[in-house]
This record gives sequence, structure tokens and C-alpha cells, in this order.
Amino acid sequence: MKHLITTSFESQDENTRHSAEEALSGKKQKSFWKRFMPFLGPAFIASVAYVDPGNFATNIQGGAEFGYMLLWVILASNLMAMLLQTLSAKLGIATGSNLAEHCRNRFGKPVIYGMWILMEIVAMATDLAEFLGAALGFNLLFGFPLIIGGILTAICTFMILGLQRYGFRPLEIAITIMVSVIAGCYLVETILDKPNAGVILYHSFVPQFSGTESILLAAGILGATVMPHAIFLHSALTQQRIVVRDPVKLKKLFRFQILDVTIAMGIASLVNMAMLIMAASTFYKNGYTHIATIEEAHITLQPLLGKAASWIFAISLLASGLSSSTVGTHAGQVIMQGFIHKEIPIWVRRLVTMIPSLLVIAIGFNPTRTLVISQVILSFGLPFAVIPLIMFTGKSEIMGILVNKKFTTFTVILVAALIITLDIFLIYQLLFIG
Repeated sequence: MKHLITTSFESQDENTRHSAEEALSGKKQKSFWKRFMPFLGPAFIASVAYVDPGNFATNIQGGAEFGYMLLWVILASNLMAMLLQTLSAKLGIATGSNLAEHCRNRFGKPVIYGMWILMEIVAMATDLAEFLGAALGFNLLFGFPLIIGGILTAICTFMILGLQRYGFRPLEIAITIMVSVIAGCYLVETILDKPNAGVILYHSFVPQFSGTESILLAAGILGATVMPHAIFLHSALTQQRIVVRDPVKLKKLFRFQILDVTIAMGIASLVNMAMLIMAASTFYKNGYTHIATIEEAHITLQPLLGKAASWIFAISLLASGLSSSTVGTHAGQVIMQGFIHKEIPIWVRRLVTMIPSLLVIAIGFNPTRTLVISQVILSFGLPFAVIPLIMFTGKSEIMGILVNKKFTTFTVILVAALIITLDIFLIYQLLFIG
């Protein structure tokens, strides 16, 4: 039975690569979507970083305090993230190596080990937020203590990542299903809320602020959108998935990857906007403007929208926590293997990323405060992912035919400068002001 399952999964990868080769070779197929389907997947795994439990807290607080006002910030943030994730995917398909491996090959040993340690801390901080979110999901749905929820999250994460032994397609399918669950839950929440479509459209495209608090929250939304572990991971997801070296085929492959990123990140953007819309049309509208934690949001939803709404919210949080903890742990594996290039048992690599999260949950730190601290740590790590990505994708000797155009490099430098500046502002506010 196990042999049949393994063979079935392996055949999925083979079929995907065969279909991809046909599409890149220009062989006739029934429709564009059939040509595109083999390339769909890597960006959906990376996009999980943009619908993680940290996004729940930030978006709910933004909607509860300021209504629909900050919708444009979410849209702008995701467009910036889309550009960086596209470059990461391009680095993998153009070179066959991921971002961590390029850093190891091109920097001196002190820099390599310094970056490795920092990125491991970033991966652990990522997993901390994700594990807390999933543990809260188990707590809200089933009443389990947070530590039991954390242990269940670790078990589920090992099981989901275990799909990797069967190839890339099963893990992509599993993560895509969980992203679909999150999106489906928020589609239902949005329908229950009955928001004003005209007001949503207006605030999605017209920038506005209302005092320094809204500026700080906007900086938090933008600063926490681009995740360093997702940038490292995306290049690893594409590096050996579909390998081509012919320049014409490489360009075609990159175009398909752009579409993959656009769809996956577009869905993530809509989910984030739906979170804020839910908070605005439920909490802000009814005068609950100080909802600052996930637990408060869950408790308050029931009397406002009914028991079903609070259950749907908890299910979406659990799906977000499980999928993002899987992706965060996977990113930790990629970072460790890429930087130090040593054969370390895969279960050890996973445990190194997971254990700090379980320890923090066991000690009993405040979940919301811990989420905030984890976001500060992520902000510290962001320049060490974005700057090397821009350096490598701008060099023709590394990228060949897929080297960044000058306009692309100029645009991504501006985006990176904006995100890093706002991250520094956010860190200063959180550490020294409040």
C-alpha cells in the first residue's frame, strides 16, 4: 500500500514536469490553463507568509480602530511584496541555486556565519508567531491549553512536511488547500458582514491617514508584510522544480512564474483586505474600536454576527497557523542547509526551528506581546534578505538572460528602501515609545 502511494505521488511530479516541458516547447494543448497548471504552486507556499497569524492581529486592529481607511496600505504592501517574491523565484529558476546558497558562495566566512545565525533567529521568530497562532486556533476551537495546541501543531507540521519525501507536488497541494480554507472562511465572513462595496473601493485606492496612530499602524502593516524567510524560501522552491537552460524556455518559464506569484499573492492580498473589512464592518461600525488581540476578536464576533462567525474565524486561524508553521519550518531547513552546506538529518533541522516556539508557549508568555516581539525580530532580518536578492538578480554573470532590467532594479531599490525605513521606524516605536 505504501509503495502504491509513493508511486502515485512520484507520478504527479513526473506528470507535472512532462506537462511543463510540453508547455515550454510550444506543443499545442487544449487551453491556456492546462499549459499553466504545471507551473502553479511555489508562490502559493510562499504566500502563506502573508496570511499568517501576525497578519490577523495587525489587520484586525487596523480595521477596528480606523474602519476601512487603511485598505490602501494592504494593497500597496502586497504589490511591493509581489515584486520581491518574483525576483526570488527568478533567482531560483535562472541559477538552480537558492538565495542562501548564493550568499554562502559569494560572501566571506564571517558574513556567512553572521547571516546564518541571524536568519536562523528569524526563522525561529517566524515559527514562534505561527505556532502561537495555530495553538490559539486549537484553543479557540477545542479549548485545548496553548501548550497542547503547540505540541499538536508540531506533530501536524512534521506530518505535512513529510509529504516532501514524495516530491514537490503533494506539499504544494496540501498548502494550497489550507490557503483555500483561509480564503473560503473570509469569503463567508465578508458575506456575513455585508460591507459597503463603494466605501471599500474608495479606501482601496485613495491614501488617507488620521493622526499618528494610523501612520504607526500603517507602518506596522507594511513593515510586517515582506517576510525574510519567504524570500529565502521562494528561491529554493523554484531552483530544481522545473529545470531548463535554453534562453527562450527560461523566459517562458519566468513568465509563468510571474503569473503564479500574481495569482497567489493576489489571493493573499484579498484575504488580508477581508480581515480588515471584517473588523471594520463588525467592530468599528459597532463602536468596538479597541479590539487589539485575536482572542478579543473571536469573543466579540459571536454576539455581533452569531456563533457560526466565531467558529469560521477560529477555523481560518487554525488553517493559517498550521500552514504558516509548516512553511516557516521549511524555510528554517532551507536556511540551515543553504548557509552551512552540511548534511544534517532533516528531523534535526526541523526541531531546531520548532523547539524555541514550544518553549515560549510552555513558559506561558503573553501571546499578543510575543507576536509583537517576533515581528520586531523579523524586521531586523529583512535587509539581510532583500539587499543580497537585489545584488544577485542585478548581475548578468549570475542571472544570464534573466538579469534585472535597469528599471526593475531601480524600482526594487526604492521599494526595499521604503520597507526597511518603515521597519526601522516600527522597531523604534515598539522598543522606545510603546
